[in-house]
Amino acid sequence: MKILIVEDDAKMAELLRRGLSREGHSADVAGDGLKALEMGRSLPFDVILLDIMLPSLDGISVARRLRSDGIHTPLLMLTARDSPSDIVRGLDAGADDYITKPFSFEVLAARLRVIARRSALESGSILQLSGLTLDTQRHEVHRDGRAIVLTRTEFVLLHHLMRRAGRVVSRDDLIEAVWGMDRDVESNTLDVFIFQLRSKLESGGGSRLIQTVRGFGYTMREREGE
Repeated sequence: MKILIVEDDAKMAELLRRGLSREGHSADVAGDGLKALEMGRSLPFDVILLDIMLPSLDGISVARRLRSDGIHTPLLMLTARDSPSDIVRGLDAGADDYITKPFSFEVLAARLRVIARRSALESGSILQLSGLTLDTQRHEVHRDGRAIVLTRTEFVLLHHLMRRAGRVVSRDDLIEAVWGMDRDVESNTLDVFIFQLRSKLESGGGSRLIQTVRGFGYTMREREGE
């Protein structure tokens, strides 16, 4: 993969570049937010590793501007904070996933493998449930004719739930499907993504489709009477 590393710590950026090179990837480096924005707009990257704390323009602003420009390159945000509010802030800005500092290179490499698998998700089928439509070829989601913009992580999570509509899906199954077995997922990560997904699906006044099955996981169905 061709990767853009956005990191103002030159030593860290070089360590990442060398490690990614050993994994068979090619990597460019941007040392500040404005340079990252310029490169992200003009060059084709498979993934952007985006630090939040940057000179000239912070990572949240870079993510928002890229998304507003219609650039859908997967964004893996690097952050020293892992509270739900911090995670939600990054996801709302357009990040597809996040990794908490300090992190091991093995975890980063595993996350990149997951992103590569997500990019291959193109079966050409359309899934439907209670006015909700998911097109896996176009990577589009609509509910009652309203377009819903999802990150890649949210899309994969919704796809996995819709494929098993009416059945209860365990938390472990969802984590493996979205992040892979080699991903050490923080305890609140899945819950944050479910919350974000529900918010987007229900923002137009729609009924709740993702139901919680306490002690086990989640199921995709519309409750009777809703």
